[in-house]
Amino acid sequence: MMKTKLTIYLFLFGVLLQAQTSKQPNILWIVCEDISPTLSMYGDTTAKTPNLDKLAQQSIIYTNAFATTGVCAPSRSAIITGMLPTAIGTMHMRTAKDIKSWGNRTYKEVATREGGDGQDEAVLDLKGNKIREYSAVIPENVKCFTEYLRANGYYCTNNQKTDYQFAAPLSAWDENDGKAHWRNRPKGKPFFSVFNIEDTHESRIWLNKDLPLTVDPKKVILPPYFPDTDEVRKDVARHYSNIEIMDQKAGEIINQLKKDGLYDNTIIFFYSDHGGPLPHQKREIYEYGLKAPLFIKMPNSQTSSQSEQLISFVDLGSTVLSLANIKPPKDIEGKAFLGKFKSQARAYVFGTSDRFDEFSDRIRSVCTAKYLYIKNYYPQLPKYKDVGYRKSMPMMLNMLALKEANLLNDIQMAWFKTKENEELYDIINDPFSLNNLANNPKYAKVLKVLQDQEQKKFNSKIDLGAIPESEMIAKMWPNNKQPQTDDPTYKIKNGDLNIVCATKGASISYKISKSKDENFGLNSKWNLYTKPISIQKGEYVYIIANRIGFKDSAIVIATR
Repeated sequence: MMKTKLTIYLFLFGVLLQAQTSKQPNILWIVCEDISPTLSMYGDTTAKTPNLDKLAQQSIIYTNAFATTGVCAPSRSAIITGMLPTAIGTMHMRTAKDIKSWGNRTYKEVATREGGDGQDEAVLDLKGNKIREYSAVIPENVKCFTEYLRANGYYCTNNQKTDYQFAAPLSAWDENDGKAHWRNRPKGKPFFSVFNIEDTHESRIWLNKDLPLTVDPKKVILPPYFPDTDEVRKDVARHYSNIEIMDQKAGEIINQLKKDGLYDNTIIFFYSDHGGPLPHQKREIYEYGLKAPLFIKMPNSQTSSQSEQLISFVDLGSTVLSLANIKPPKDIEGKAFLGKFKSQARAYVFGTSDRFDEFSDRIRSVCTAKYLYIKNYYPQLPKYKDVGYRKSMPMMLNMLALKEANLLNDIQMAWFKTKENEELYDIINDPFSLNNLANNPKYAKVLKVLQDQEQKKFNSKIDLGAIPESEMIAKMWPNNKQPQTDDPTYKIKNGDLNIVCATKGASISYKISKSKDENFGLNSKWNLYTKPISIQKGEYVYIIANRIGFKDSAIVIATR
């Protein structure tokens, strides 16, 4: 009888544990940078990635996952907000030299309202107007999706890159630094943890030049748009070698999860923030600039599967919310592709291309599982942009030298020519987008459908890229000044602290202390305010408000 009761108890305990896991599962993101689907689970075995291979063997492998932009900051803004960059004004790369540092808060900065009128006179918009540094002011109804997780009991950590085109608000993360980790969460709380691995970033092609190559340059396969030179082969091999370094670090994170006994019941996402880092890839709106690896391990999965469903990276946040059994906001672009609130599969994904560093342009794309359509709003501009940053890459300088010597073939030279008004490619049969079908009568119906989709998504009324960047900034920052979040106000009644902020769209964060200390909480964790707080006599509550893109409010101290 006792044995039977114990069996029943263990069964019920297991059911309860499974129900709790299903209700609020732990979720981990392992994010790398700047790689196309150049991994073994996508058919490219050049780089040896045993850790990712093993994870993929238990994952859903998505073969049609696309970033919105082929560069990090606009892409990351889309991921954290669930919105196309062109809809919220985050499409220009980059809005400030070090937007992450704007999140550092001190009392001195609060007192001076964190001011600063930095101007980079070398950067111009499409009308030739100077562009100042700025933080994008996004619509009041749009928040970082992690705020909805926090409001529903999740402990959210980001280690460490943000690069959202605005300072990460305090309301977005419980921890947001190089020490952020699920291990720091309060006992019993589910977690959403992000780890960013930077070893595959474009810059590591030259920064890692003295590291040994673990991939043989003679064995790499070159796409047709690259000349076959020693410089090109070495940089391509360097990128694959960097992928192997990244795999080792991904394995370390996975092993930490296993050591903590959390691997089996944690949902794990692996993805890159956009496509590859090499010339003709990064910053491009073609498939090799936007298409990225994405695979997801569900709890207790022991097998792999493959999905050809079209995924836009605006969908990632909504999918996390859906998996956490939280209904995604209805007025954002992102649609969940897994979980309780799974949406209908997409028929199209959309890409955007605007300013990259010192070069402005406007290009839009629509992609299906078979076709890629591109609309060039400034066809007189060349496809190639002479961005100074990437000319630290030896192969880029080699390609430019070959161009000047007239030693590139027609395919390799096409990148340096002016654009056509429209482009249409069959990406199944033409994966490198070499044969433009836009003027082929055979594809007139396909062209018309994709033209209509592009106009519907990017007409001038809803695409902020349709106006010069300087004019957009003037609307975001009236009188050339960053708007200020109003200081929060509060009332205490029957021991409950009620806090409000007059700024529409503002979020409120707070900390509680037993003593008054002006330095308290400036560099430590803040709580997200969602409902009245019960405070005791003698306690001090430090309160700060922020709307994304605005300056923070002053820190207000409440006490009974």
